Amino acid sequence: MAHRPLIGVVPLWDDTLNSLWMLPGYFDGIIEAGGIPVMLPLTDDETTIEQLVGQCDGFLVTGGHDVDPERYGEAAGPKTVKLCKARDRMEERLIPSVIAADKPLLGICRGIQSLNVALGGTLWQDLPDEHPSPVVHHGDKPPYDPVVHEVSIAPDSPLARALWPLGDNGPSEAEADEVDSFGKPYHPRAYTLGVNSYHHQAIRTLGQGLEPMATAPDGIVEAVWMPAKRFVWAVQWHPEFSHRADSNQRRIRRPEDIRSMCRTDSSQQQHPDHPQCR
Repeated sequence: MAHRPLIGVVPLWDDTLNSLWMLPGYFDGIIEAGGIPVMLPLTDDETTIEQLVGQCDGFLVTGGHDVDPERYGEAAGPKTVKLCKARDRMEERLIPSVIAADKPLLGICRGIQSLNVALGGTLWQDLPDEHPSPVVHHGDKPPYDPVVHEVSIAPDSPLARALWPLGDNGPSEAEADEVDSFGKPYHPRAYTLGVNSYHHQAIRTLGQGLEPMATAPDGIVEAVWMPAKRFVWAVQWHPEFSHRADSNQRRIRRPEDIRSMCRTDSSQQQHPDHPQCR
């Protein structure tokens, strides 16, 4: 039987019930991609995190509360009011440990922000106040799957290759006239993707080692990756809400597009299953 990767999922926190919880879309996407989701305990214990990093094949850093500005050296502004300090403490330890172990990691919404801060970046605490623009970044009414705005995808990024592989509504390899950062041919053109959007914080300055893969029309970075690692991706939107209705969101987790970046540490053979989760 093929190995099914065990994906550790950072839990959500309910302030009213004083309880951990989870959106089914995160787990559903992992299962559909061939993985086994496991909700992690909310802990910053170093020994526990070390064991979790060793036992899980990959990690999903979910959406949720605002990232505490203290993590990037700022005081909380008037619009930064919903914090989960226990989760901030956990992710301050977990994310660097996952990256150091070169385990696959995907961040969603808060996840892209927490990844960025863990790598020394900073955030806009409130886009309407600090970076006003006509772009709607926080559609606050359900349902949560409709497109709110478009993002531009960097044509030489792995996200572009996952969404628009050569030969699929594009030129053949023989027609491609440039080489991307993986040494593979591609044909540069304008790539855009419609996304949902439910955030008021966003990346302000990029963390060390991160490269942008997508930007909103107002310049806000909406997706990043770490070229030096086998798989560290993060997106600002919520594919767990839209992956069933939107074929483009499903294509982000195509196994054939990710395997080349996800290799086992010991054998350097391609990972047998797709570690990305939604």
